[in-house]
Amino acid sequence: MTTPDPAAVTEWEAAGHHITVDGRDVFVLDLPATGAESGPPVLVLHGFPSASFDYRHILDRMRRGRRVLLFDFLGFGLSAKPDLRYSIELQADVAEAVVASAGVDRISLLTHDMGDTVGGEILARDLDGALGFSIERRALTNGSIYIDMAQLSDGQNLLLSLPDERQDLVGADEGAAFKGGLAATFAPDRQPGADELDAQWALMRRDRGASLLPRTIRYIEDRRDRERRFTGAIEEHPSPLGVLWGRLDPIAVHPMTERLLEARPDTELVTLDDVGHYPMIEDPDRFADAILGFLAIE
Repeated sequence: MTTPDPAAVTEWEAAGHHITVDGRDVFVLDLPATGAESGPPVLVLHGFPSASFDYRHILDRMRRGRRVLLFDFLGFGLSAKPDLRYSIELQADVAEAVVASAGVDRISLLTHDMGDTVGGEILARDLDGALGFSIERRALTNGSIYIDMAQLSDGQNLLLSLPDERQDLVGADEGAAFKGGLAATFAPDRQPGADELDAQWALMRRDRGASLLPRTIRYIEDRRDRERRFTGAIEEHPSPLGVLWGRLDPIAVHPMTERLLEARPDTELVTLDDVGHYPMIEDPDRFADAILGFLAIE
C-alpha cells in the first residue's frame, strides 16, 4: 500500500502547476504579489536534498511586495525524476526555462545550498552575456560555496562513493537515514518535528527519488570541477549581494562567509547564531526579516 502524502505536501502541490522543459515535467509555483509590487519577481532556488517546499513559511511576507517564482529542480520534490546524469548546468537550464515561461525579463535571486551553485552558473551566464534576463539583487544562504571548506557528512560521502546510477536500496529503510541526515543539519535546539521530516521524506520518495540520490548529489563533483566559474560569479557579479547564514551549520560552515567577504567586501552579512543549515525552516521570521532587507522588499 502506498503511504499517503502529508497534508502539507498535498496542499503545496495543489498550489502549483507543471511546465514542460525538454520533455520533462517541472513543478512550479508562480505566486503573485498580494500588495503593490516594489520590484522584480524573486526567483527562489532550493537546496539538496529537499525542494521549494522549504520556503513555505516565508512566502506570505515575501509576496506582500513581490511576485515569487519557485520550482523544484529535476530529480527533486514534485518535478520529474529521470534516470540521468544531473549537472549544475542542467539545473540552470531549468531555472532559465521557468523564468522564460513566466514572461519575466528581470529578477531578484534567492538561493540556498545547491541552489547557490546553480545561482552561480546563472550569474556566470549573465557575465558571459548569455542570459535571457537581468538580475537586480540577490540573497544567498547556507551552501558550500567554497567546497574545500565544506565538512561533508558521512551520508554525503557514502552517496558520493556509490556508482553514479539509480540505487533502489537507498531509502529502503523507509526514510530513516534520510530523516536522520536531514535533522543532523539543523541546530541542536531547533530540531525538525516529525511532521517536517515526514513531509520532506514524502517529497523525496515521490517517483523513486531516493534511489536517485547517488546521481543528484553529483552537483558536488561539478562544484569541485568548476568552482572558479560558479563562486567567481558569486563574488564578481555587480548586483548587490546579501548573505544570511546559520552559524551552527555543520556542513557549510560559517567561516565560508568570512572568505566571501574578503573577496566581496560590500556584501551585507546577517548571521543567525543559534540556527543551522535550514534557516528558512528553523527561524522563518528572522530569515524573512533579513531577506526582505537584502532584496528591498517593502
